[in-house]
Amino acid sequence: MFDEQLVVIGTGIRTIGQMTLESIAWIKRADKVLYIVSDPIAEDLIKTFNPAGAESLYDLYAENKPRIQTYNEMIEKTLGYVGEGKRVCMAAYGHPGVFAYPTHESVRRAQAEGFKARFKARMLPGVSAEDCMFADLNFDPAMAGCQSYEATDFLINGRLIDNSSNVVLWQIGVLGDTTFKSRQYDIKGMPHLVQKLYQHYSPYHEVYVYEAALFPGVEPVIRKIPLWSLPQSGVSAISTLYIPPGAPPRSDYATMQSIGLLQG
Repeated sequence: MFDEQLVVIGTGIRTIGQMTLESIAWIKRADKVLYIVSDPIAEDLIKTFNPAGAESLYDLYAENKPRIQTYNEMIEKTLGYVGEGKRVCMAAYGHPGVFAYPTHESVRRAQAEGFKARFKARMLPGVSAEDCMFADLNFDPAMAGCQSYEATDFLINGRLIDNSSNVVLWQIGVLGDTTFKSRQYDIKGMPHLVQKLYQHYSPYHEVYVYEAALFPGVEPVIRKIPLWSLPQSGVSAISTLYIPPGAPPRSDYATMQSIGLLQG
């Protein structure tokens, strides 16, 4: 343990209770802890565990600045410290590998450089919004299956869905906007998203707008609405859309019989 030069960890959604002991150990051990969190509790904890090495990357965001530009700056700063020979812990909100380009790319590039510099880089798992959603909405992704797409990707890249399975669309509150906004995002694409979903569901099919709780003792946001009302549902930058199955599965009875699932 502690041989790595770069370790990427997650703080969980609710930092209190969801940050793992392994992650805490790396924060304490690191020379630099570069963190991407907007939660003041997570920030205070990181600074408590490593007061000398903690440094926020959140300040690299700016109003209307392309998010990809900020992500690349985060990567360069992280790898800059690694290149100086420091042991770096990069801490991200939630699971560090979910909707987190700068964490993945930092590990990839550090691993590539490691073949020459003889150091290691790795990522540790964390509690994600998806984990919280399975618990809060009380559905098992193994029952009926679960399809998961980023909302803008789903809308513009011809993704297909099976309406007999569970469907999750992430980041519906930043649909079609590639810049950073400190307040409300411009989601002009929402009517287009609803029209695409009408190809698979009735306008009256009940869906859920979900936001995981960020703090202990706070309830998650769970709004059950008919699909047609989604544009007026007041989604935020952290809103997720959960769509329960809208049709029964199309069972292949011949295959079921051939593998012994049907008798007679």
